[in-house]
Amino acid sequence: MQENPSVTAAEIARLAGVGRAAVSNWRKRYADFPAPVGGTAASPEFDLGQVEQWLRDQGKLPELSRADRLWRHLAAAMESPATALASVGAYLLARQRGERPARKQLDKQLAGLLPEIDALADELGPQGAFDELWQRFSAPGPGRPFATPDDLADLMVGLAGVGGGAVLDPAAGTGATLRAAVRAGCTAAYGQELDEDLAKLAGLWLALREVPGEVRPGDSLRADAFPGRTVDAVVCHPPFGVTNWGLDELGYDPRWEYGVPPRTEPELAWAQHALAHLRPGGHAVLLMPPTVAGRRGARRIRAELLRRGALRAVIALPSGVAAPHGVPLHLWVLRRPAAEAPAPARALLVDAADGDLAELYARVLSTWRAFAAAPDADLEEAGFARAVPIIELLDEEVDLTPARRQTAAGGEATGERLVRTRKRLAAIVGDLPALIPQVTPEPDGATAPLSVSIAELARTGALQLIGPIRSTGLSDDESAGTTEGPLVLTGRDVATGAEASRRDDGKLGQHVPLAVGDVVVPTVAPQLTARVITSEGVLLGRNLYLLRPNPAALDSWFLAGQLRTSTNEKQTSSLSGTLRYDIRRAQVRRLPLEEQRVHGEAFRRLDAFESAIREAASLGPELVQLTADGLASGALRPSHPSTPRSRKKA
Repeated sequence: MQENPSVTAAEIARLAGVGRAAVSNWRKRYADFPAPVGGTAASPEFDLGQVEQWLRDQGKLPELSRADRLWRHLAAAMESPATALASVGAYLLARQRGERPARKQLDKQLAGLLPEIDALADELGPQGAFDELWQRFSAPGPGRPFATPDDLADLMVGLAGVGGGAVLDPAAGTGATLRAAVRAGCTAAYGQELDEDLAKLAGLWLALREVPGEVRPGDSLRADAFPGRTVDAVVCHPPFGVTNWGLDELGYDPRWEYGVPPRTEPELAWAQHALAHLRPGGHAVLLMPPTVAGRRGARRIRAELLRRGALRAVIALPSGVAAPHGVPLHLWVLRRPAAEAPAPARALLVDAADGDLAELYARVLSTWRAFAAAPDADLEEAGFARAVPIIELLDEEVDLTPARRQTAAGGEATGERLVRTRKRLAAIVGDLPALIPQVTPEPDGATAPLSVSIAELARTGALQLIGPIRSTGLSDDESAGTTEGPLVLTGRDVATGAEASRRDDGKLGQHVPLAVGDVVVPTVAPQLTARVITSEGVLLGRNLYLLRPNPAALDSWFLAGQLRTSTNEKQTSSLSGTLRYDIRRAQVRRLPLEEQRVHGEAFRRLDAFESAIREAASLGPELVQLTADGLASGALRPSHPSTPRSRKKA
């Protein structure tokens, strides 16, 4: 039996975080590079264990945790990481259930990894081992499936009222919404997913937690895996814009109670599929492209959904809340009407497109709950939410775009906000010149100081490297909506320059209090970012590195400034094109402590300058919009210039 799986040159490049050409150069330059053990002359394969040892001896492979090392083996051992993880998940499930021997549950290509799998399961338990590998599988990266973000899934589940009932996701993907439903306390979870491997993974996650239910593979529209089953809630992120969704075969399907969806409106087929699986009074929440709210081809179905009380709310979200979609998506909240119940008089339209979803989470949810408790009440929050009379929506277009049905903010509020915004912007712009650090070019021919890696600084005691820590079932945004518990600094907070925005609800894997002078770096961000902690009282969040400098050896601001260079961004990226960073590879210049402090002060001023620029960039568009809205509505008027004095007659 093969002791280690084999890897290709491309997979070696992935392990070492380099390009494919670098591996070819290593094979030519180093006589001790491992010889091929299989493959072809054009695409040779190498023993993974030998390759790892060689990389480690050359200093090209950082020390990894057991979970990181095992995941790299799994990803390299099989063509599909999802297939590999599903095989390991089946083995771990059998082990959890005491079904020995469980080796038969493991794909034969992974048999050589059995000791490592068992060691991780011994350390964390089968469920914990699977969670650790799952987190690495679901991390953003080339070739990885896009998952519904946890904070968005939590919002969808909250709107659907999943707690204490059975839930279905007919387009389960990697199972993000089902995991959110479990966090919310559902009693059973069912799902269907076209990709067989993803269906297995989502089902294994449920089974390892002993959650009643299952996830079946298949096409939900063409071949419903749960015909006749009704549940308390449906939560779904359906595929967008797929015109070949089965209309030819399903033209007379009994699910189309509200009208046969046009070929170009697959999302309304998913909406009616969700309604068909709801018990009377149950709710469905679907993530939709914004065009569904206004396309002319589907206005009759939208009208019917409104008339019969099936469509209860449309909520516009900020742009970019669910990759790879860059447009501001909508949430549709549907309800299965109870038999002979009177049709409601209003539908809720919420325009939450301006802002951060995490900040709007509680407001959207509380607005929906207020509307659900009194659906015929006159609910209105100017510019944000309005319970619109259905008769008003049933015009020629039946356009349900929330922004087009909102009332503008009052003139007095607009004027006050305009003055406040203008004063703040003027103050920031006035401070900018003083914030720019004064620097002088080094003379030509000056010798550049030597550099040292973060890993070496940690080894020698110049700094303490902590993290990244994990959490049990939380997203990078840590327990969105939780109002109690200690504050937690998240990756998004660091990347955007915001204060700690989340609270721990007891599920954070480890409590690490941050101290003044700590440097925090996200493992996943649009660009490499480092932040110096200037106040105490918050915890280190998920997927963040904590670098705690020894003040006798390293200045915190100097360290942060050195980390965020373009060179370090390339050096720490684990793979070209990915957004994941390994900060241990970053290089820091060797300078005396006093010189570090001088550089650190320049970096501190640069950080303040960046914060001011960021705030000015956010205030500028707000000022323009407030002025334009006020002038157009009549709430503001231009100030007339003073009349020029008449010239004296000669």
